[in-house]
Amino acid sequence: MAREEPEDHTEIRCRLGELLEERSMTLVELSERVDISVVNLSILKNNRARAMRFSTLQAICKALDCEVGELLSYAPLR
Repeated sequence: MAREEPEDHTEIRCRLGELLEERSMTLVELSERVDISVVNLSILKNNRARAMRFSTLQAICKALDCEVGELLSYAPLR
């Protein structure tokens, strides 16, 4: 019998929602600033992304005035 992967199986977490809240910014506003679709930003915000381009990471960090380590964190699975 095949073991099902948990829906949330990554150890890397994106703190985009928290950073947006801290800056009183919406996904729509960030989308306009970084020229990335709201859908793709939502995928990042909800920890559903499987990969991220460095150019995307750079654009988000620039728009949010944050470091990569503030946007992404490592949380080992248990």
